[in-house]
Amino acid sequence: MRSAQIDRKTRETDISVSLGLDGEGRSNISTGIGFYDHMLEQLARHSLMDIDIRAVGDLHIDAHHTVEDVGIALGGALKKALGERRGITRYGHAYVPMDETLSRVAVDISGRPFLVWKVPFTQARLGEMDTELFEEFARAFAFGAGITLHVEVLYGVNNHHKIESCFKGMAMALRMAIEIDPRRKDAIPSTKGTIGG
Repeated sequence: MRSAQIDRKTRETDISVSLGLDGEGRSNISTGIGFYDHMLEQLARHSLMDIDIRAVGDLHIDAHHTVEDVGIALGGALKKALGERRGITRYGHAYVPMDETLSRVAVDISGRPFLVWKVPFTQARLGEMDTELFEEFARAFAFGAGITLHVEVLYGVNNHHKIESCFKGMAMALRMAIEIDPRRKDAIPSTKGTIGG
């Protein structure tokens, strides 16, 4: 079972994440930010990863520290659970429609963290969450996990649909990338013989 537990405590946040890669998409999420919880539940459900997150942050200031630090911890848990990356497919991609919106996500479990984020919003908030924080989450997650992540809304109008299709796209792309490829067996999917150190 590929799994990991990460506990991260700072003066701004106290976060516990447990992650099982070969799960059923179960989640138990509590960050204090309702819309964020909903998106993280989508990430678990559609990736088939089991994700538990407990986060207490300085929400009396704003949601930034909590959103970013959850991304760091969740990315760190993914990196730890993947280990040497033996046998994984490594690359994943998804096109996800949600009503009038279409998003495209591509991921490379490369050991080289990078984010391309092309998601335009026409409102500043969704629920109690600033829309600019979704990019902060994606960057923190990608860099914590050591993955290359490209997220783009190709077209759309409704802001809720845009970000939900992005999270579902991340989930589907990750599901593909972390799957064990029966043709690779125990091989590391790189001509270097190693990924990420």
